[in-house]
Amino acid sequence: MEEYYLEDDYLMLSGLQHFTYCRRQWALIHVEQQWQENFQTVSGEIFHERTHDSTIHEVRKGTIITRGMKIESKTMGLSGNCDVVEFHLDKEGIPIRGLGKEGEKYRVVPIEYKKGKPKEHEADVIQLCAQAMCLEEMLLCEISYGYLYYGETKRRTEVEFTDELKERVRSYAKEMHQYYKRGYTPKVRVHKGCRSCSLKDICLPKLNKNLSVEQYMKRFMEGEEK
Repeated sequence: MEEYYLEDDYLMLSGLQHFTYCRRQWALIHVEQQWQENFQTVSGEIFHERTHDSTIHEVRKGTIITRGMKIESKTMGLSGNCDVVEFHLDKEGIPIRGLGKEGEKYRVVPIEYKKGKPKEHEADVIQLCAQAMCLEEMLLCEISYGYLYYGETKRRTEVEFTDELKERVRSYAKEMHQYYKRGYTPKVRVHKGCRSCSLKDICLPKLNKNLSVEQYMKRFMEGEEK
């Protein structure tokens, strides 16, 4: 029997991006409620301002474009917003209540906006796939692909939503709920992204280098840790 989460137990869908990139970063933000701004986070928020305006709807050559659409999944216990969802006229699509003319059918395509450029890791891909899965559950349809739009390249990158990718999303969502329920924050795993993380002064990844707290603080006070 499939498990369903209560609305009060929903986690932020956007947290999947944090969780995929670094489980400790996700826990510090979503479990311990710690957050610090840096240039990357502030510029990212500014970049997303227009895409999160749910009052904006556009129609372009048979395509209806919505912004800031609220989404959720009872099976994954996630909720959030889509930056952009495009509804393309398609005879093989589905009717969308409240959109278009009576009898018209649409193909659903989610688009997630990111300020930078395509990344080596799959955190953005996981987040976009989770959005598609929420839309599938809400609209009773199948979504085979979506796009990541990167502000630095000003180009869309197509993402195919394979069965394997969807299974990873379900697995990550389940793991997030387990951590959240336990109030668990994973230990540090140092990687090259630690240097630009807005939480590096809270996480203190350098403490993971086989140093005790006392050793780390001594080296810090002596000016060795930079």
